[in-house]
Amino acid sequence: QVQLVESGGGLVQPGGSLRLSCAASRNILSMFAMGWHRQAPGKQREWVASITRTDNTNYADSAKGRFTMSRDNAKNTVYLEMSGLKPEDTAVYYCAARSSPFGAYDYWGQGTQVTVSS
Repeated sequence: QVQLVESGGGLVQPGGSLRLSCAASRNILSMFAMGWHRQAPGKQREWVASITRTDNTNYADSAKGRFTMSRDNAKNTVYLEMSGLKPEDTAVYYCAARSSPFGAYDYWGQGTQVTVSS
């Protein structure tokens, strides 16, 4: 089992920045990959970014060039740096962990709200 706790969400103006954090209850290197997903009101949850244990990162088209995912193995924490935020980025952001290269994410955090509004 892995517990994931997100933090760092909040209200930000369009064009602003936020850094989300996700602290894991155990060594994140034991996971094949960590990911960020988001769910906007009335929409399905969507994948935003992921990072593998070998630091290979991937981003959804909506995140490319604006979001950066990173990890601090010593702190068992992953981050999502978001800049150039837009109102359409408003969503609950979830951290997730995947133990294998295939299949769905196994573990999920409770989510943190990000609201982009003037």
